[in-house]
Amino acid sequence: MSGSSRYPEEFRRDAVALARSASRPLAQVARELGVNHETLRTWVRAADRAESAAAAGGDAAERELRALRKRVAELEKEKEILRKAAAYFAQEMGR
Repeated sequence: MSGSSRYPEEFRRDAVALARSASRPLAQVARELGVNHETLRTWVRAADRAESAAAAGGDAAERELRALRKRVAELEKEKEILRKAAAYFAQEMGR
């Protein structure tokens, strides 16, 4: 919802919130706000796309974070096994 517009960003955000929450038709809300109904419809669609993209990115980030945490746990386990093996072989070589 950015770009050059004669309407401030805050007004557009508030208008989108009002359009989503109103029980009145979008055209009526637009008339009450003094904007073209197609302009308001464009703002709502842009907000929907932005929220969908943010949600999809968040889901992907969460999946990646889980996968990375799992990999860290595996690597820590491998490191512990190798540390124990090195200590064992060092002790065997010292005999």
